[in-house]
Amino acid sequence: MKHIDSPMAGTVWKIVKAPGESVDFGDTVAILESMKMEIPVESNHSGTIAEILVKEGDVVDEGTVIARLA
Repeated sequence: MKHIDSPMAGTVWKIVKAPGESVDFGDTVAILESMKMEIPVESNHSGTIAEILVKEGDVVDEGTVIARLA
């Protein structure tokens, strides 16, 4: 199963996509807040969001799986 990882450590500020929604390469799935900057978490694959593994307010490390694609 393909997945989307966090590009850096930060706090999940906003979840943009929901399970069942389709994404293309480069679409924003979530937005992190790190060092007072908003960092988009972009899809590195095309597909359908099967599962979002974090919620808004969660603290994530670099490489944390944010979502799984079907």
